[in-house]
Amino acid sequence: MPDGAAVPGHGRRPPAGNGALRPGGGLRWLAVVATVTMFLVVVAGALVTATGSGEGCGRSWPLCGSPEWTLQAVIEFSHRVISGIAALAVVALAVLAPRRLGGRRDARWLAAVAVVFLFLQAGLGAGVVLWGQSDAVLALHFGISLVSFASVALLSLRVLRGAAAPAGRAGQEGPGSGGHGVPAVLRRGLWLVLGYTYLVVYTGAYVRHTQSSLACPAWPACGTAWEGAALVQMVHRLAAGALLVGLGILVVMARRHGRELPALVRGTWLAAGLAVLQAASGAYVVLSRLELAAAMLHSSIMALLFTVLCHLALEAAGPAWSLHGGVATAAGRPPSSQPGPAVAAGAGEPASLAGSPAPASAPAARSSRPAGAPSGPA
Repeated sequence: MPDGAAVPGHGRRPPAGNGALRPGGGLRWLAVVATVTMFLVVVAGALVTATGSGEGCGRSWPLCGSPEWTLQAVIEFSHRVISGIAALAVVALAVLAPRRLGGRRDARWLAAVAVVFLFLQAGLGAGVVLWGQSDAVLALHFGISLVSFASVALLSLRVLRGAAAPAGRAGQEGPGSGGHGVPAVLRRGLWLVLGYTYLVVYTGAYVRHTQSSLACPAWPACGTAWEGAALVQMVHRLAAGALLVGLGILVVMARRHGRELPALVRGTWLAAGLAVLQAASGAYVVLSRLELAAAMLHSSIMALLFTVLCHLALEAAGPAWSLHGGVATAAGRPPSSQPGPAVAAGAGEPASLAGSPAPASAPAARSSRPAGAPSGPA
């Protein structure tokens, strides 16, 4: 009986599925708006730092208390406006997306991380304006923004792709299970590189907030003694170089499983390519003497690289966290292990209806018996 057909005495049969609803056009547009505005928040934050506009609105927050609208005040207040719009879109997406995706575990976690880090970022920004912070604390701001952006982008990706059936039992296969063929060493390598990338992000943000970007006049060598601000700059360069090596190793490891994991291989190649572009944009920052476009490009590429690495780490974590998995049903079972619509309907029906044999099958069996054959057991 096709999905949606009428069941005697019970109205229409519920359609087969896993409890997830295909995201509508409105939710998909919300996902796009949330992702774009969060990316603008990251870029605008980098612009505030690059132009020294953090105190453009004085010691007032969230409104701008500057007596006149200087360029720094406009840049700082524009960043706050964009952050406010992004907050509304992200919170709405975090509330609606997991429900429309059938309670996927990965969607719930991504929504929670996006909202928590969004408000952590806003709180840190407010604290910087109202009370001031050290350079070491200020350097945390960019990394927090990246975590929030990556969470929103990956949640939006799941909305745009729609609900997908999990490859394994939701709630049983998570990080560390390797339930869908990703070798444990490769999985650990991806998570290790992701965590190390966050440290590289922090060192880069610390370079900007300590105004050490031009402490080394040359590239890739420093061109001066490694001390003070030059040492800060070279620590970041060495860390970024080690990241390139780590990504190269990941590419080699992933290629050994290219036939089984082609998407993961492509993802590691993409991450390595973005890392090369990131290094090139870092050279552009130094050689252009801190040109604004160079600084913005440097931050934008890092946001994309961090998001790609987060995606790869989740793909390797297990079916419950993968883009094509993670559906959690009301019973905690994947669709393949749940009773079908006919069984579910029969559970509440009278015995005369639920347990009655199919009338068409018995005559068909009798008609296939040769003439004169005995009807009883042989």
